[in-house]
Order: sequence, then structure tokens, then C-alpha cells
Amino acid sequence: MGMVDLEKAPGAGPQAGPGEPVRGSDAEGCLAVAIRIPVRVVVLVLVVPVRMVWDALVVAGRFLRDAVLRPVGRALAWLGRAVFVWPLVGLWRYVVVPLAKGVGWLGHVLLVVPAVWLYRWVLTPVGQALAWFFTRVGAVLAAIARGVYAGLAWLGRYLAVVPAVWLYRWVLTPIGHGLAWSGRQVARGVGLVVTGVGFVLYWTVRVLLVLPALAVWRWVLAPVGRFLAVVGREVADALGQHTWRVAGHLSRAVGRFLGTVLRWTVAEPARWVYRSVLTPVGHAVRDTVLRPLAEAGRGARRAARQALASARLSARQARADVRRMLFGAPAERQPVDRREPSAAEARTLGSSTTALTKD
Repeated sequence: MGMVDLEKAPGAGPQAGPGEPVRGSDAEGCLAVAIRIPVRVVVLVLVVPVRMVWDALVVAGRFLRDAVLRPVGRALAWLGRAVFVWPLVGLWRYVVVPLAKGVGWLGHVLLVVPAVWLYRWVLTPVGQALAWFFTRVGAVLAAIARGVYAGLAWLGRYLAVVPAVWLYRWVLTPIGHGLAWSGRQVARGVGLVVTGVGFVLYWTVRVLLVLPALAVWRWVLAPVGRFLAVVGREVADALGQHTWRVAGHLSRAVGRFLGTVLRWTVAEPARWVYRSVLTPVGHAVRDTVLRPLAEAGRGARRAARQALASARLSARQARADVRRMLFGAPAERQPVDRREPSAAEARTLGSSTTALTKD
């Protein structure tokens, strides 16, 4: 592998236009390149164990969710519905709702209907009478109040307002103008003094504090901040874009390796034992032991069924013999002729029915 070129080529990278800002990677140059590789190596070494632990926790969490938490949650949900929801629904539907309807009907009959009748036939006429009375009384009182207000307004105008206007126009206004002019002059003098003092304090603070602070910021803090910003950006870039992804690939490779080891050390031998040893043994046991036992069981079941059928038939015949000895043989049933009558038989039957009807 060749050496890493720490100097950027003159034409490498996209050129910023006249109105575009300069990007951080183009502005830093070789400093960012020199910091990037060590930072990524260190971050990769630190992140790989964390990523492997994270992947293991994710797999364990998914297994726990699918195998334990989800069935337990479904069982708890069904139990909660059976214990709380269904009894409450039945209580609400068959107890509370009918009781509330009955109470509502009773309240309507005992409270609403009497209240409506009282309001319509008692309170409404009384209220209308009181409104008519107070309307008339209010009109009279309003006329009296308007007359009193007009008299008091005339007295107030000529006893208070006219003298106050004359006093304000010919006494207070000249005095106020003189006081305002004196205050403006005093304020102008004080403003000049304050301006001079402020100018002196401004330049004193600027020379003693602002300029040294600006120099420290420009020549010390800004370069250190740029360096720290480059380091932080590279660390964040390594963590966010490269190292976590590389750690994921490494974790996946380790997981696949462990899966392969478990497969060839546990799964494949177990499958070989099941296929090559347990399956032939099971087939032999089935063919030599289980099937003969099943055939013997089926034969015994058939024999028992036949014996039960013979015993049932013998018991039925014995009951029939006892019934015949006690009550005699039952009368034989006459067979019913279910054939269609011929035309002659139909005519004879019709004439016989007509004769019986006439008689």
C-alpha cells in the first residue's frame, strides 16, 4: 500500500461558487486528514465491544418479546377482560342502564311534569304581572330622574365647569408653560454632562476591556475552537457514519462464526444422531413392538365387541321368551294392501258411498 497523501491536490474536491460558503473539510485541509485516521481507529476499537453487546441485547430482547412477553400480555389481556371488562359491561347493561331509565322516568313524572305545570300556570302569569307593574313604575322613575339630572347638570356647569375652565386657561396654562421651559433647559444641561461622562467611560472600557478581550478571542480562542471543532467533527463522523457500521459488520461476522460453530458442534451431530441412530431404532421398535401390540389390541377389541353383541342378542331372546310365557304370543299384523284400486272397484266404492249418503 502506498503512503497516505496528506496534502490536498490543487484541483481536488468541488470548487465553491462565488456565492457559496466554504465547507469545513475544504477549509481545514491536511489537519482534518491527519486527525481523521487515528480518531477512526481509536473509535473503532472502543465501539466494537459496545456494538457486539448491543446486537446480543437486541437478539435477546426480540426472543424475550416473542416467546415470553407477547403470550403473557395476551393472557393478561384475556384475564383482564374476563375479570373486569365483561362483569362491568354486564353490570352496566343489565343493572345500571335499566335502573337509570327507571329513575329518569320517575324523576320526569314526579319533578319535571309538576315543575312545568307550575311554571306555565303560576309563575308565568305572576311574572308577566310583575313585569307590567315594574315597567310602568320604571317609566315614572326614569322621567323623574331625567328632570333631576338636567337640573343638576345645569348647576354643575355654571358652578364648577365654567370657573374651572377659566382657571385652567388664564392661570394654570401660563404657569405650566414656564415650568416646562425651565425643565427643558435643565434637562439639556444634564444631558450634556451625561454625554461627556458616557463618552469618557466608553473609551475607557473599550481600551481596557474590549480590545484585549477581542485580541484574546481572535488570536487564542478562535484557533483553539477551530481545532477542537475539527476533532469533534471527525469523532462524530467516525461514530455516526463509519465506525458503528464497521462494528455492525464485525458483530455480524462474529455472530455468523458463533452460529457456524454451534451448528457444526451441536446441531449437525444432533441431526446425524437423530437421522442415523434414533430414526432406525424408532422404526424397528415400531415394526417389532408397537404394531404387533396394536394388532393384538384391535383383535381383542373385536373379540370383546363380538362377545358383547352375542350377550346382548341372548339377553334380548331371553326377554322375548319370558314375555311370551307370561303374556302369550303377540297378534300377527295384517298386511295392508297398498295397491291402486281398479276402475270397477272405484265405481263400486263410489256407488256404495252414494247410497249411504242418501240413506
